Amino acid sequence: MGRHGTIAGRKAAQDSKRAALFTKYTRAIMMAAKTGGDPEYNASLKNAIEKAKAINLPNDKITRAIKKGTGELEGESYENITFEGYGPGGVAVVVDVLTDNKNRTTSAVKHAFDKNGGNLGVPGCVSYMFERKGVILVEKEGGVDEDSLMEAALDAGAEDMISEEDLFEIRTTSEDFHAVADALRSAGYTLAEADIEQVPNIESEPKSESEKNALLRLIDTLEENDDVQKVYTNCSVDLA
Repeated sequence: MGRHGTIAGRKAAQDSKRAALFTKYTRAIMMAAKTGGDPEYNASLKNAIEKAKAINLPNDKITRAIKKGTGELEGESYENITFEGYGPGGVAVVVDVLTDNKNRTTSAVKHAFDKNGGNLGVPGCVSYMFERKGVILVEKEGGVDEDSLMEAALDAGAEDMISEEDLFEIRTTSEDFHAVADALRSAGYTLAEADIEQVPNIESEPKSESEKNALLRLIDTLEENDDVQKVYTNCSVDLA
């Protein structure tokens, strides 16, 4: 089983955190809209809207978030911050946040690391173990032909495709991500997930079951924070 786990497992986890996801994606849309409110000319906004729609964020909330981002409506001021550190077992952890209060968020992230056997580090302490890559997931169910999908992905500029238990994972450069995703949609493929992520180039894993469980608790604690947008690890085993 790969790092992403099964489709069913990820969907169950998403359902249980839907309210928090609404908050996270609303903020992401606001931030993306700061550089332009038309998704046809703003790839980051287009991607944020697509992710929001995938979790059924209501259209009126999407519209309000865009207007807040462009300044048409008054809204809060957020900033992007990335935290880095080590979780239990020495697993590298990268946390992307979007916050209107840096001190509050820094304190909460540090507490999560300390409480769950990790160590919050300095910027750059683990980021060298990751690369920003486009990651596109296509479910195997529905009779998706592997060779045809791979050909379509590579022709559009993808770097690689990995076959997991119940999905195909397509990787691209961050620059080619939107072009590949759009090409696959145009070819009739349904994308279960599509985003630019921190993909590990050096992997690690907990040395015991207790360390694995502690790492999972750390990730869950971080993801429960409304300010946290994404948590990445270089853990080579599935934690779901």
